[in-house]
Amino acid sequence: MKLAILSTHPIQYNAPLFQLLAAEKKVEPLVFYSWGSGGSGDKYDPDFGRKIEWDIPLLEGYAYRFVKNTAKSPGTHHFNGIINPTLIEEIEQWKPDAILVFGWNFRSHLACLRHFHGKILVLFRGDSTLIDEPSGLRKWLRRPFLRWVYKHIDYALYVGVQNKRYFIKHGLSEDQLIFAPHAIDNNRFEGPDQEYLLRAKALKEKLGIGEGDMVVLFAGKLEPKKNPLFLLDLAREIDDPSLRFLIVGNGILEDRVRKEASDDPRILFLDFQNQRQMPVVYRLCSLFMLPSNGPGETWGLAVNEAMACERPVMVSDKAGCAADLVVTNWNGLLFGADDRATCVRFLKELLADRSRLEAMGVHSKRIIRDYSFRKIADALDTIADKIRK
Repeated sequence: MKLAILSTHPIQYNAPLFQLLAAEKKVEPLVFYSWGSGGSGDKYDPDFGRKIEWDIPLLEGYAYRFVKNTAKSPGTHHFNGIINPTLIEEIEQWKPDAILVFGWNFRSHLACLRHFHGKILVLFRGDSTLIDEPSGLRKWLRRPFLRWVYKHIDYALYVGVQNKRYFIKHGLSEDQLIFAPHAIDNNRFEGPDQEYLLRAKALKEKLGIGEGDMVVLFAGKLEPKKNPLFLLDLAREIDDPSLRFLIVGNGILEDRVRKEASDDPRILFLDFQNQRQMPVVYRLCSLFMLPSNGPGETWGLAVNEAMACERPVMVSDKAGCAADLVVTNWNGLLFGADDRATCVRFLKELLADRSRLEAMGVHSKRIIRDYSFRKIADALDTIADKIRK
């Protein structure tokens, strides 16, 4: 199956999938990057508040093209940030059997869905959920529009149960939905474990984290929807000196978070850490926490990363991944976004019985092995088989 893939720009969570498909040769991918060449390399990320250039290869091992973007204000922050006058023609010249579109909410991406519908097989990848669906008139105006959008696709590759519910609500049938889970490069985060642990030990000494400390980690953008201030609330309610909180990242809430934490030496900070360092960062902690309160936390791939590093996870029900990845008291805690009391109780229980941490970490690693690029490739192979028949 010749598969045209439409994505805005090289993304660290997609490149390993494209490399796997190209290496196995069951599906022949050609990726069309609609942001243009300006979408590669370092870019200013307004949420992190800094320029970001990933330190893992994003353009190796697969075929791709940068398509000229004529938008006056190029980018993924608005519908008219992706305008490609030659995109459809370039895709048609390659003569694909199918097209996989990542996201519809850019002018050129929606145009491709409409143009190729009924001509070749149209696949779609998005991770929206109903968790923070708008209420009232806005919801009822938006739903018919979304049903119209999704009438232009043949199959949706859904990432988890919340995403599946969203697609069904907007008119897709069960036989149009194929499970292709949100994934990270599990192998890269799993090991070399001993090397990562040695590096983590040295970093712990530098940060002043003791061997007997229980560390709760938050890693991500310091922005309202991820709710990093929740960790400070927990610190105020638990005065155990061996409980430490490590907050890793930058963002618009950074000044406020640092100011409110300034009188508690148990709360530590690290700036944004790039991909090669993240397996070490997760090994600094006893457990990982994502206390999102929305809106818009459609998944939370940092949870996948922590689990691949064999860490228990505490995740709020506002994160799209929670229903798929978290089983309370098995590999961590799934809690209500405003339920501070349950989190306090859970942490106190772990402080009293830390042997539970290791067992929950093992369970995390077992769960996340099913959320892999292999599973996504298998989903695409299934569709290729349908075409061949």
